[in-house]
Amino acid sequence: MNRNIQVKVVLIFFVLGILLIASLGMKHIYMLQELQSIQSNEPQMVNILQEQMNQTKLIMVIATGVYMVISILVGFFVSKVLVSPMKKLIKSAEKIASGENIEIEQATNGDSEVGDLTNAFSMMTVELKQKFNEVNRQKKQIETILLHMTDGIIAFDMEGKIIHINPAAKQLLSITEADNTFEKIFKKLKIDINMEKIIYLENWTSSEQRKNVGEKFINILFAPFQDENDRPGGVMVLIQDITEHVKLDNMRKEFVADVSHELKTPITSIMGYADTLLEGEYDKETQNKFLNVIASEARRMAKLVTDLLTLSRYDNKKIRSEQTEFDLGDLVKKCQEKLKFEIEKKNHHMECFVTASVPPVEADKDGIERVVLNILSNAIKYTPDNGMIKVYVGFVYNDAYIKIIDNGIGIPEEDLSRIFDRFYRVDKARTREMGGTGLGLSIAKEILNQNKGSIDIKSEAGKGTEVVIRLPAKK
Repeated sequence: MNRNIQVKVVLIFFVLGILLIASLGMKHIYMLQELQSIQSNEPQMVNILQEQMNQTKLIMVIATGVYMVISILVGFFVSKVLVSPMKKLIKSAEKIASGENIEIEQATNGDSEVGDLTNAFSMMTVELKQKFNEVNRQKKQIETILLHMTDGIIAFDMEGKIIHINPAAKQLLSITEADNTFEKIFKKLKIDINMEKIIYLENWTSSEQRKNVGEKFINILFAPFQDENDRPGGVMVLIQDITEHVKLDNMRKEFVADVSHELKTPITSIMGYADTLLEGEYDKETQNKFLNVIASEARRMAKLVTDLLTLSRYDNKKIRSEQTEFDLGDLVKKCQEKLKFEIEKKNHHMECFVTASVPPVEADKDGIERVVLNILSNAIKYTPDNGMIKVYVGFVYNDAYIKIIDNGIGIPEEDLSRIFDRFYRVDKARTREMGGTGLGLSIAKEILNQNKGSIDIKSEAGKGTEVVIRLPAKK
C-alpha cells in the first residue's frame, strides 16, 4: 500500500511536469512554423527565432529533469510523513479490533500528530467495543429472562406479525406454526380485539381481558409500544396464568358460604328452641329437652369458632408452638387412654404396636397430640360397632411414623383428593350429626406442615381407611 500511494504521487507530479513541458513543446513547434514562414531576406528575425528555440529546448530539458527529481522527492516525503504513519495506524486499529493491547508510542514511532490520532482512534474503538459488549450482554439477559418467564410475552409489529414470542406464550395459548399473526391468534381464542384501536385509542379501549383456555384461566394484557422515533411500533401482549388465583378466589367464596351456613344452622336451632320456651309454659322434661338441644348447638358453634380461630392463627403464623422432645409411642398410648370411653361405648377392639428402637421426635407436642386425637376420633366415629382399629408406631429412614388402620365405612375414591379442604365432608348429614365441623383434617395438615411432617390417607369405600402420619426423627 505504501509503495502504491508513493507511485501515484510521483505519477501525478510527473504528469503535471509532462503537461508543462508539452506546453513548452507546443511553443517550440509554433516558433518553428514561424521560422519557416519568414523570408530569407530577413536574417535578423531568423536569428532571433533560432535563439528563442534554443532557449526553449534548454528550458524543456531542465524542466523535465527538475520535475522528475521533485516528483521523486515529493513521493518520498509523502511516504515518510503520511503514508507510513497511516499504515501503522491501520495496523494498530486491526490489533485493537482483535482485542490486543498495544502501546501508542510504539505504534507511531514518536510522531506526535499521528500518535494523537491513533490514541483518539484507539479510545473510540475501545469505547465502541465496550458499548457493543454491554448491548450484547443486556440483549442476552433479556432473552434469558423471556425464555424462562412463566408469563407469556408476544410482540407484534404494526402489520400484526410476530416479532418475538417466548415458550410460555406458546404453551399458554396453544400457539402453532400457522398462528403467526395477531388476527389469527386472537380470532382462534374468540377474543374480540382490534390492534389499531389498541395502538391509537389506548385510553378508550379495554386493554385487559380474561379468557378460559381449556382448564386454565388466562389473563391477557395488551399494551402498545413505540420505536426509537417515538412513533407507534406495535403491540406487546402479556399472558398470565391465573388459574390458581381463580381457584383460591373460588375457595374463599366457598369458605365464606360454608362458614355462614355452618353458623346459621346452630343459631337457627338455638333461636327456635329459645323462642319456643319463651312463648309458653312446658313441663320440666320438655324444658330440659329443649335446653339440651340449645346447649348442644351452642357447644357445636363454639367448637366451630374455635377451629376457625385455630386455622386463622396457623394461616397468619401466629401460633407459638414450643418444640419439645418426646416419644411417639407414649403419646399414642396417652391418646388411646383419653378415648377409652368412646372405644368402649362402640365396643371397638383397638390394638397399639410400637416397634423397638423408635427414636424420639422434636416437635410441638400439644399440636401432634391434637392430630393423633383427631385421627383416632374419626376412626372410632366412622367404624361400625365391634370394629377393629390397629395403630402402629415405627421408624423408617429418617422419619418416625404413626399408622392408624380401621375397617370402617371408608372414603370414596372421588372424595380422597378433597378431604383436606376446609368444610369438605364426605357425608355432610352424618358428619354434622356426629358433631364434626369439617375442619379437623385441615387443622391436622396445617399442624404437621409447621412441624415438617406429613399426612397421607388411603381408603376404599366399605373396606376401611389407612392414615399415615410422618415426623422427622431427632438425629
